[in-house]
Amino acid sequence: MSTSFSDILEIFDNQYPSRDYTVEIVCPEFTSVCPKTGQPDFGTLTFRYIPDQKCVELKSLKLYLQQFRNEGIFYENVTNRILDDLVAAISPRHLQLTAAFSARGGITTTITATFTKPL
Repeated sequence: MSTSFSDILEIFDNQYPSRDYTVEIVCPEFTSVCPKTGQPDFGTLTFRYIPDQKCVELKSLKLYLQQFRNEGIFYENVTNRILDDLVAAISPRHLQLTAAFSARGGITTTITATFTKPL
């Protein structure tokens, strides 16, 4: 996978860094490709994060996620890759990514990955 995907992410300064608050972002149209079958995978990504000094700009997040549209990658790998890229970009206090993938062959899969900044 290209390492330049994360270059698309833009950040901005958190105007309330002394306050804990939660940002929830829901992306109901995430797509990637199964690396075994080449079939498209569809899912809903839900980000919940407590920012520290930086926040992610939403349009850049959308463009970043679109880069996976033709990428052959397993559910577990794409979820953790996105979490790692976002943590590297904004260094949040806490970030949880839940990736709920649509049924294929009668099976649905939900992956939840979490990051918590050490004290």
